[in-house]
Amino acid sequence: MVSAGLPQGAVPKLERPGPLRERVYETLLELMTTRALRPGQHLVESELAGHLGVSRQPVREALQRLNTEGWVDLRPAQGAFVHEPTKEEADQLLSVRTLLEAEAARLAAADCDEAGVAALEKICAKGEQAVADDDVDLAVATDAAFHAKVMELAGNAVLAGLAGQVDRRVRWYRTPVARQRGIRSWIEHRSLIAAIAARDGQRATEIVRSHMENTHETYHRHDES
Repeated sequence: MVSAGLPQGAVPKLERPGPLRERVYETLLELMTTRALRPGQHLVESELAGHLGVSRQPVREALQRLNTEGWVDLRPAQGAFVHEPTKEEADQLLSVRTLLEAEAARLAAADCDEAGVAALEKICAKGEQAVADDDVDLAVATDAAFHAKVMELAGNAVLAGLAGQVDRRVRWYRTPVARQRGIRSWIEHRSLIAAIAARDGQRATEIVRSHMENTHETYHRHDES
């Protein structure tokens, strides 16, 4: 049993071509986003390097970058640990995300065509099936894809860029409550699709705000339990 806590064979060895430092960073970030590496977990350079099939140097560089970005805490004489989010951090992030999502929904409702609505419905059906199959990882990934599609349909590159900067952190907070939110989240998504199809920007904005608040409240209930 290793302190990095990754099951044998769960992480594929990284292929050598390409910028190795960046690939190590992306792999560790994805493992933290999905909570395969859990908040508060000790990250041992040598063990992570062994799992990834690389030397310790790119792992050390990746951990330093992740520390700068707030994903990892480097503690003197103790080492690296996955950051444990505070209530205040969750509140701030989800509040910003709500503003971005609400504006995206309003813009999407103003200019979405039938193809866009059909794309949202297809993603929604995939998410509903993931919930039915109790596939939490797929449900979270599909939820992210749904919101990304709404951003795309909004047609505002700056807005999409800002949303992309916080997307992984939103997934980080979303993962532990995905099962509790369950099908209710996708019912809310269906309501949003209907509002966008009806070109009702005000209604779409209201639905997004309610949707994000429900996720926010569920996260806090989970965090306090």
